Amino acid sequence: MKSDLFADEHLAEAATFPGMSLQNAKSVKYVVNGEMHARQGSMIAFRGDLAFERKGQGIGGMLKRAVTGEGLALMAVRGQGEAWFAHEAQNCFIVEIEQGDALTVNGRNVLCFDPTLSYEIKTVKGAGMTGGGLFNSVFSGYGKIALVCEGAPIVIPVTPQAPVFVDTDAVVGWSERLNPSLHRSQSLGSMMRGGSGEAVQLKLEGEGFVIVRPSERTAPKASAN
Repeated sequence: MKSDLFADEHLAEAATFPGMSLQNAKSVKYVVNGEMHARQGSMIAFRGDLAFERKGQGIGGMLKRAVTGEGLALMAVRGQGEAWFAHEAQNCFIVEIEQGDALTVNGRNVLCFDPTLSYEIKTVKGAGMTGGGLFNSVFSGYGKIALVCEGAPIVIPVTPQAPVFVDTDAVVGWSERLNPSLHRSQSLGSMMRGGSGEAVQLKLEGEGFVIVRPSERTAPKASAN
């Protein structure tokens, strides 16, 4: 049988080392040798002796359910084998976190991560002002995390001289040393006249970077008839 479908770029290669790697721009391959963690429902294929267990509050405080817009419901994958993960054909990126580093990520953008990483849920100062993107997971320790993003992400440097303001629905994550808060850029009078649609942003100050997606929000899915 012949087809461009069978080109090398589409072929799943044999495992050469444990851990995660990009299968392609839209999926991540993880060679499991013991345990790893992933977003519930994100496994698209596997081979080998693997078991998938839903996790709520987690093991020793490492696995928690985030109170974000879409949440961060996780599963543990255990055993020996290979698994592939993806989410709605979104772009995938792998970030390696070194000891002493920390990365704040919106729960909707987490795909999978090494068990050597731990995380805690934090809320942005002033979160009562508005909703969306205000509860985030802070990953620390050492290991790799795979992120998903609608479209090509934009990484914006933040300096003490130039804070960055980001739409709360567009933020993917930021370096943990930044100081986040909510900023109101619209006057009360403007809001009463209908507003600009840009009333409140996430303000990030300090030294680091912020990752944003080229979309303010995910369109609601049509309900089945």
